[in-house]
Amino acid sequence: MDLILWRHAEAEDGFPDSTRKLTAKGEKQAEAMAAWLTERLPKECRVIVSPARRTQQTALALTDQFETVAEVAVGASVESLLNAAGWPDAKGAVLIVGHQPTLGEVAAYLLADSSLGWSVKKGAVWWLSSRQRGAGHETVLKAAISPEMV
Repeated sequence: MDLILWRHAEAEDGFPDSTRKLTAKGEKQAEAMAAWLTERLPKECRVIVSPARRTQQTALALTDQFETVAEVAVGASVESLLNAAGWPDAKGAVLIVGHQPTLGEVAAYLLADSSLGWSVKKGAVWWLSSRQRGAGHETVLKAAISPEMV
């Protein structure tokens, strides 16, 4: 299974948090990363998006074929995000458009078995893969890229 974690692009400050929209820079970040992903994502990729406006806008740069899932919203736990994705047993690829600190916590948990989260830059993608190793699973980092690098 491939799990692609995509942090929403740069958003305006404001309240309520759930209605914050992308800035002009954020729209460019989302478009650049969407173009990069379009060339690489498998045809059958499930896209799961937080209900927050900024994540919805980020995902729309890629596709309008996504599921809005509360389990990946602001403040989601590592467990709820991984359950929503079906990690590590889902077939194919799952792309999640979500938030810090959850995305960094998921990456740290899967790659370093750590409860200390890592920082995922706005608009960045971390692409992880699970593979069977003996009786267990191994997590491999396939890519970690920010919008400035695409």
